[in-house]
This record gives sequence, structure tokens and C-alpha cells, in this order.
Amino acid sequence: TNVILGAKNNILYGDGTITDHIKDLRFTLSPHSFFQVNPEQTTVLYDQALEYAGLKGDETVIDAYCGTGTISLFLAHKAKHVIGIEIVEPAIINARENAQRNGYDNAEFIVADAAVEMPKLYKAGVRPDVIVFDPIRAGCKEEVLTSAAGMEPKRIVYVSCNPATMARDIEILTHYGYELKEVQPVDMFPMTAHVEAVALLTRNNVTQWALALGRDVQEFERSEEWLETAYGWGSGFAY
Repeated sequence: TNVILGAKNNILYGDGTITDHIKDLRFTLSPHSFFQVNPEQTTVLYDQALEYAGLKGDETVIDAYCGTGTISLFLAHKAKHVIGIEIVEPAIINARENAQRNGYDNAEFIVADAAVEMPKLYKAGVRPDVIVFDPIRAGCKEEVLTSAAGMEPKRIVYVSCNPATMARDIEILTHYGYELKEVQPVDMFPMTAHVEAVALLTRNNVTQWALALGRDVQEFERSEEWLETAYGWGSGFAY
């Protein structure tokens, strides 16, 4: 969309922004900022993402493609701290304004390419409890996925407008110890072939142990060794 709009905007009237809302949250939007166009279904979509995040109030969350902070502020309502990352600088300016306007001081926003910033955060020792992805149709770059897996969040919530690239990225994450638990489609664009989807992935300890030991995952799962690794049970255990 940003490419279609071009690099330059000429303001004919007003201050160059519009204001919209989702539930009781109000958002300032500039021309290059992404915003869902179906408000009723956006609420359904974001509520589902929030449910999958499973927040209790003491979590740190990374929103890796945060845009104007829409999902970030939904998360900030229940999380201890939210870190939003977005490559479009005007969107980050909007996100900071939106957090202030809606009274949230537990959300910070970083102007950066997620493929660059996520490895930086990983190397800096940031270990979030939940990571949320809502990328463009091309999906996530592999550097984002590997850094996310290295942070070992308990949950990864993936919001997508392209189920094909979401499936590709989920397949990559399964090789790093994550298991797909559930996918919920949301009909954002009625009478079209397009659909949004929200997926929940959780850490699979068996896969992570196998990877740590350099073992084939399926072979390891069928053996007694994973029970010994997990519980200290040796051979001869009884079910």
C-alpha cells in the first residue's frame, strides 16, 4: 500500500491526519500508516489475538509489526510492558501519540526493521513472554522468526492477511520448538476470496529438548529418552 501511495503527500485540507477508533481506543492515522478498514471485524480479530496472548498482567510482549499501535494498545491493556516495532516512522509517531492519548504509559515504540531489531533485542537479552506478529502479505523474514524462537516466549500469536505466508512461517517455527495449537479465520472482506487469520503457537518442550540434544524430533518423541529428560524417569517406567 505504501508503494502505491508514493513517497510524497500533498495536504489539501486539515493537518494531514485522520482519527478513528476501535472499541474505546482512539487512533491518529497519517497517510502511510496501516489501519484495518472493517471496524466491526477488526474488533473480532484483535479480541481473538488478545485471547490467544493469554495475558494475566505481569507479561512483557513484543508486537513485531505494530503500525500505529492498534494491537499494541489492546495488549497494553492487560500486559505489564509492550514493545512495538515498526519500520514506517510516521506510523511510530502516531503510535506514540495514540498511547499517550489513550492513557497507556507501559508501551514503547521503536522505529526499525523487525528483521534488524529483533536480533538486536535477542542479543541484548530481551526475553518476552509473548510475541505477536502482524506482518505484511509477504510474511516475516527468517531473521525475525529465528530471533523470536531464540527468545523462547511461551506463546506466539500470528495475525495474517495471507494464509499462505503464515503457513510457511509457522512451518519454520515448528523447527525451533513451537507447536501450532489453533487457527481462527476472520472474515474481514465479505464476498471476496481474502481472509484474515489468527494463529496460536506454544513452546513444545519435546521438540526443544530434541533440538538441544541433536536428535531427530520424531524419533526422540517415540523414545523413552524424552521422559527421562523431562522427569528423570529411566527405563522400566510404568504408565
